[in-house]
Amino acid sequence: MPFKANAERRHHIPKQQHRATNSAAYDAALRQRGSLTVWFTDAAIVMWKAEPRTTRGGQPRYSDLAIATALTLKAVFRLALRQTEGLIGSIIALLGLDLAVPDHTTLSRRAEALDVVRPRLGYGPVHLLVDSTGLKLCGSGEWLLEKHGTKTRRSWRKLHIAVDTDTGQIAAATITTSDIDDASQVGALLDQVEGSVASFTADGAYDQDGVYGQVAARHPEASVIVPPRSSAVPSDTAQTAPTVRDRHVQVISERGRMAWQKAYGYHWRALVEADISRFKRVIGGGLRSRTNRRRATEVAIAVNALNRMLELGRPEFVLLP
Repeated sequence: MPFKANAERRHHIPKQQHRATNSAAYDAALRQRGSLTVWFTDAAIVMWKAEPRTTRGGQPRYSDLAIATALTLKAVFRLALRQTEGLIGSIIALLGLDLAVPDHTTLSRRAEALDVVRPRLGYGPVHLLVDSTGLKLCGSGEWLLEKHGTKTRRSWRKLHIAVDTDTGQIAAATITTSDIDDASQVGALLDQVEGSVASFTADGAYDQDGVYGQVAARHPEASVIVPPRSSAVPSDTAQTAPTVRDRHVQVISERGRMAWQKAYGYHWRALVEADISRFKRVIGGGLRSRTNRRRATEVAIAVNALNRMLELGRPEFVLLP
């Protein structure tokens, strides 16, 4: 990391200054993200009611589209289930539509097995940036902590995301318990990415043979950009058949870690940290659902909402001299 390499003189390093080249367009995009303009297409109205099932059991009233629409409003406006029911009901009434309003119990139950469709982000090879963060579990524990000042550790889950470098959108996401290793989710993230992967960039926590193996098994042509640990040594076959990691170790030993970062474009990893910050500022840093499958649905809905917001506009910066 740059700040680790310059820890002794970090306070003397001037901060880089940037200027946005599309301030007007980006400002309009930010305002549009908060717009309450809502409309239902004719196709959405037709698809609001669930198709009749041919198997045994009760007939569903609402399609996956209706449930996903309500849960998206819940995520964007940080509402509870009952407030979400009230919001979607008022929108339908204001638009004068003859559509049934899913109640909060139905929203909670259907989120358990909802198949959230993630739109395709683009075509061509994708440059992935991978990282993870913690999301706390909201519930009674928050009240107990405030009321009684208990010192019990707060329960939380770990969110793993893979970001497309070119668009800044989240291409894949998984949620696990807090004791799961980051590197163990590489395969699950890669399986969610459609198309080919050109590069895989992550921090030193992913410096494991399994990570290189998972990427090579799915995308043999992809380059893995992961900084070796400070104690890293070349493998036994470094002289005859050097691996990708061996080449990283060699460049760092010959030119230094800062030169390696510039040569391999490791600085782009800051974009995934920006996406994590955006997730927590827009969606929040907690999970409201009570079961693992509903939490997975909650994260998938939030990811789709953030990606739609980014489609409205992104800032374009230039480095000032």
